[in-house]
Amino acid sequence: MKKNGVSRVLIAGTGDLAQTTAQNLKKYAHFGIEIAGFLHPEKTEGVLGDYGDLETIVKDHDITDLVIALPSSEYKTTLNLIKTANNLLIEIRLVPDILQITSLKAGMEHIEGLPIINLGDIPLQGWQLVFKRAFDFFFSLLGLIVLTPLFLVVALLVKLTSRGPVFYIQTRIGMDGKHFRMIKFRTMVKDAEKETGAIWSPPNDERVTRVGRLLRKLSIDEWPQLINVLIGDMSLVGPRPERPELVEKFKESIPRYMLRHSVKTGMTGWAQVHGFRGNTPLDKRIEFDIYYIQNWSLRLDLQIIFRTLLKGQFIDRSN
Repeated sequence: MKKNGVSRVLIAGTGDLAQTTAQNLKKYAHFGIEIAGFLHPEKTEGVLGDYGDLETIVKDHDITDLVIALPSSEYKTTLNLIKTANNLLIEIRLVPDILQITSLKAGMEHIEGLPIINLGDIPLQGWQLVFKRAFDFFFSLLGLIVLTPLFLVVALLVKLTSRGPVFYIQTRIGMDGKHFRMIKFRTMVKDAEKETGAIWSPPNDERVTRVGRLLRKLSIDEWPQLINVLIGDMSLVGPRPERPELVEKFKESIPRYMLRHSVKTGMTGWAQVHGFRGNTPLDKRIEFDIYYIQNWSLRLDLQIIFRTLLKGQFIDRSN
C-alpha cells in the first residue's frame, strides 16, 4: 500500500539480520522505498519505538510496510507483531532467520503440500557429482601416468638427502567429517612435529630439508595427492583438507567452519587461488570456500585449475 508512490518501511529488529535487510532495501530507493526506522525495545539510533508502540508508530510515521527481521528466538514477538499489523492494513513481510543458521543456498521442497526449506541444497549433487568424480578420476590417472618418471626422481632425492621415508602420510578431515590418509612427499626432517605438535609451518621453517624447500617452492610435494584423488578421498578442486586437531579447534571458535566439509576436499581451491594459503585469515578462507560450494560449476573448477597451474601454487602449509 503505497502513499504518493512511496513505500515507507518499518523494520522490526536491529540485529545482523535487520541491518542486512535494511542495506538491501536501500538499494531499491529508486523504486520509492524509504526506510522510516527500526522497531526495538532498546532506544538506539534509528529506533522509533518498542514493539508495543507499533500502532502509534505506523500512524505517526505514515508506515506502509512492516518488515520483521527478528531472530528465531523471538518467535512470540514475531507472532504478536503480525497480529497487530494485520489490523493496521499495512503490508507485512517476514525475513526468515536463515542467515544465523547457514550461509549455504537453501532449496524449497514440498512434502504433501507442506513447504520445507532444505538448508543443504547445493549445486554439486546428483549427476553433477557423478560427472565431477569422473573428471577427477580421468585427470588424476592421466597425471599419475605422466608424472611417474618425475616421482621416481623426487623419491630418490628425498631418500638420499635425509633420513626417513619418502612419503609423509598424514590424517586429514574430508567430506562429511570423515578421516582419510593424505599422501605427500616428505619435506621435513624425521619426527619434525615431535616437540611442536600440529602447527602451520612458519616462513623459513628450520625443520624443512634442503630438497624439501625446493619441492615446496614448486608445490611438487603435493603431487602425490593425485593418488588420493584417484581413489576418491579427495577432488582436484575443493576446500583444502585440515588436520583433525585443527578442525576440533576451529569448529568451536569459527562459525560455519564445518560447512567446508559438505563437499570433497581438494588439491587446490577457490581460496588458494585468491592468495589465502597457509597462515592467512581463516574467516576469509572460509568465505571463499563457501562461495565455491554455493556456486560450483565445471567452468569454475577449470578456472581454479588453470589459475593454480599458472601460479604453480597448490597448498596450505600446516607441515
